[in-house]
Amino acid sequence: MQTQQAPRRQRRGIYLLPNLFTTAALFAGFYAVVAAMADRFEAAAVAIFVAMVLDGIDGRVARLTNTQSAFGAQYDSLADMVSFGIGPSLVVYQWALVGMGKLGWLAAFFYAAATALRLARFNTQVETADKRYFQGLPCPLAAAVVAGLVWFSTDYGLDGTRMMPAAFAITIITGALMVSNIRYYSFKELDFKGRVPFISILVVLVLFVFISSDPPLVLFALSIIYMFSGPVVTLVQIRRRRAERRAGSAVPEEPRQGGEGA
Repeated sequence: MQTQQAPRRQRRGIYLLPNLFTTAALFAGFYAVVAAMADRFEAAAVAIFVAMVLDGIDGRVARLTNTQSAFGAQYDSLADMVSFGIGPSLVVYQWALVGMGKLGWLAAFFYAAATALRLARFNTQVETADKRYFQGLPCPLAAAVVAGLVWFSTDYGLDGTRMMPAAFAITIITGALMVSNIRYYSFKELDFKGRVPFISILVVLVLFVFISSDPPLVLFALSIIYMFSGPVVTLVQIRRRRAERRAGSAVPEEPRQGGEGA
């Protein structure tokens, strides 16, 4: 008589490699807060950009190594909240908004809350959303705009007191764009595993040289361009749809041929 073997229990654990990058991004975001508390704003801004790079790597590493997991997705969202929500809001508050009193910390809170709402919406719509676009400004890019302003201003000798109106406006605008329905191109259609033309390597090389020429200015400028690309593209699409509707309604109906007594 054959005995039935007990079903093998699934090993519990987490994938190490992608979560290492997530932990590193979390560390960078936390370090940005610590550096801002010590008035080291340039280091704080750089740390947020480092977290942004690491956040982009962990997801791609998980997909390339087939190590995606529900734990990794949740851990990544919590790390994003620290690195791109709490971190930038406290950095910009300590740098400039602290001089505005209550209005300053309310603006910082609005940004942090908008990041949480943006992440929650993304997590609930990740299976049904169009992969080509993000709904609302992605929180890493919003953090890049805020951190880019701090890094650019610090590098060019502009203190937080002089840049207070700009810091307040950017904090509110980026927070509002994160929770908006404006679509942003996701660049997820780029294939990093397939073969590419040789000129693609030259383009990447030129991009690295361009950024290295003046990192604070170039990264801040690129972040601003991406931030405004969503509203511009959305307005163009709305105008195009309205023009197509008008053209469709303006087409006269063709007269019917034939009929009784023809």
